Amino acid sequence: MDRRQLKTRKAIFQAFRSLLEKKRYDHITVQEIIDEADVGRSTFYAHFETKDLLLDAMCEELFYHMFEHDPCPWVGRDADLEGKLAHILWHIRDSKNDLSGILLSDSGDLFMRYFKSHLRVVFEQHMGFFKVDVPCDFLLNHLVGSFAETVQWWIKEGMKTSPEMTAKYFMTMTETH
Repeated sequence: MDRRQLKTRKAIFQAFRSLLEKKRYDHITVQEIIDEADVGRSTFYAHFETKDLLLDAMCEELFYHMFEHDPCPWVGRDADLEGKLAHILWHIRDSKNDLSGILLSDSGDLFMRYFKSHLRVVFEQHMGFFKVDVPCDFLLNHLVGSFAETVQWWIKEGMKTSPEMTAKYFMTMTETH
């Protein structure tokens, strides 16, 4: 993609984020997105066939850095679960204007579904850590849901607790004795 295309894509994402902070996803029209981004309809459709595909692309971009890309040298692919959770929290804190606003908006449930699907993969990689006698799918659902709720609590509390300490609190609550 050339610079002009990247600039247009960025403008569309920013317009979409801005609208998502003000109203529910299902109430946003493509016309509102193109008006806010100041692009033409054909330009929008050259980048995204539908509003749903725009949502998919934006979520993938937001979550790519958090779950796939490893810019933090202290968190590698072999990091322990607590380190990976802290890494995720750092990314949320770093992108608080985009991600945390969206997660707490009326459209937050949509983003939470994407977030949970990515979290599921993280927890699946560390299921051996948990020594409890419950079905694996039950445990996985519990961990993903609990961490997603932890993230929402943390954001609502103004992210006062450090990402490392928040991850530690979560892990303390999930330890088996």
